[in-house]
Amino acid sequence: MTARPTAATEELHRARSFLVDHATDYRAARDGFVWPRPETFNWALEWFDVIAAEHPDRPALTIVEEDLSVGSWTYAELSRRSDQVATWLRGLGVRRGERIVLMLGNQVELWEVILAAMKLGAVVIPASTLLSTADLADRLDRGHARFVIARSVDAPKFDPLDTAGVTRISVGGQADGWADYAESAAGSADFEPEGETRASDTLLLYFTSGTTASPKLVEHSHVSYPIGHLTTMFWIGLRPGDVHMNISSPGWAKHAWSNVFAPWLAGATVFLYNYQRFDAAALMSVMDTHGVTTFCAPPTVWRMLIQSDLRQLSKPPREVAGAGEPLNPEVIEQVRAAWGVTIRDGFGQTETTVCIANSPGQPVKDGSMGRPMPGFGMVLVDPLTGERGTEGEICIELDPRPVSLLTSYHGDVERTAEAMAGGVYHTGDVGSIDEDGYITYVGRADDVFKASDYRISPFELESVLLEHESVAEAAVVPSPDPLRLAVPKAYVVLAAGFEPGPEVARAIFEHSKSHLAGYKRIRRLEFAELPKTISGKIRRVELRGRETEIHAGDASPATEYREEDLLR
Repeated sequence: MTARPTAATEELHRARSFLVDHATDYRAARDGFVWPRPETFNWALEWFDVIAAEHPDRPALTIVEEDLSVGSWTYAELSRRSDQVATWLRGLGVRRGERIVLMLGNQVELWEVILAAMKLGAVVIPASTLLSTADLADRLDRGHARFVIARSVDAPKFDPLDTAGVTRISVGGQADGWADYAESAAGSADFEPEGETRASDTLLLYFTSGTTASPKLVEHSHVSYPIGHLTTMFWIGLRPGDVHMNISSPGWAKHAWSNVFAPWLAGATVFLYNYQRFDAAALMSVMDTHGVTTFCAPPTVWRMLIQSDLRQLSKPPREVAGAGEPLNPEVIEQVRAAWGVTIRDGFGQTETTVCIANSPGQPVKDGSMGRPMPGFGMVLVDPLTGERGTEGEICIELDPRPVSLLTSYHGDVERTAEAMAGGVYHTGDVGSIDEDGYITYVGRADDVFKASDYRISPFELESVLLEHESVAEAAVVPSPDPLRLAVPKAYVVLAAGFEPGPEVARAIFEHSKSHLAGYKRIRRLEFAELPKTISGKIRRVELRGRETEIHAGDASPATEYREEDLLR
């Protein structure tokens, strides 16, 4: 179909242009930004296709494989191809409101289906290729999915499941009992939508990664992510024509943030490098070759990068960012010294877009994740009294309600009401705010603990540990203690060239002693791999549970080092 700009297109374009024009003027962006709030809107039809008509030859997606072969698709090519896929899926029975479990890797078919599903008004349930059969059963059941689109190599994961009434579509080859996605190439590209899409209609159902509990089912509409990621675009500093590289796996919210909505809102190119095993030198070589201008990566990747020679990158990106968990100051300083740019933290959740961040051109305070983004009112609320102050749970004001907030926790009225209690959305994260409005992350409400009656932020202690040359990663949790009730214990992953043993443990304890107040010092230490969600977040809840188990009674593991034994 021919792209037709609508009133909603123009409203979104004005908001986008305003943020791009004020990319380095935080105050003006905060004061002047107004959320577009259309009643009907389909981002694929009214935004992506319009950009494709205006800039048909601009690359929308570039994927570099591990063998350095390159695939690239323009806005016009993806616009036409998604029309074709939408028509083909309609022929298989996909209608407005139908739910599709989408389990693909970083391959062009992923973006084709996202756009096609959006055009149809279907609901996408993103799923990681790392999910188990049990995970998939949960998504089919609670997601009420009637369609599955997955790689043919993953088809066996669905064999044990009751998929009666579910249409299964394989990508990358035929699978017994599955429709072959390749057949969509013969479909018609003459697509016409079935009426208007209401802005409030469901577009995405995300199963959260579950760092402390079973996954929640987060519901987003046709505006909450498609329009809401204007703030993500602003935070990253994206401009039309940029080449944006974001390291994130499909199936998780951050992939949609920075590999779909934010770059394409800006009219930029989504850039992927499909490596099987992380290689810092290879990554930087690819970035140089393809002129990556903006780069975002989770803390795990940044920590691995600084283990290498960052000077191998001859043309550093204009803007660099970190997301997923707060970045430790030591990492930020090493990148700044090598690349001459500052990693800017951003804070958000699956439930929302970036709501707090260090935006381009603004002073960055070490340890702070920045200030509230345009369109967001942020407050810190005391979890016990409900009073607002300079320290407490990080919450989002609901009057006015940001466009980018989740619609609900799908099928869970009580959980939704609890999250929205008191006129704010409760993030479950704890922070503090200074006189300039900068918010510093303290930790998940569930991760902060008391030792000797002092409140301890794991993040603060982990940041200090990462300053030591031997520490690549660290997680701090409370360890039961008969005198203090709990003491800080660190689980440490060592950097290359260091071997676990009492000498390294002693050096880390010495570092802790000289850099932390007495009540914050690391008192116990264990060298171990860190348990993580499949989206890469550390599951401290598992480590806390292990501590309770191994220290039952007077027991203590042989692998644990104690400060009092090594520092006399």
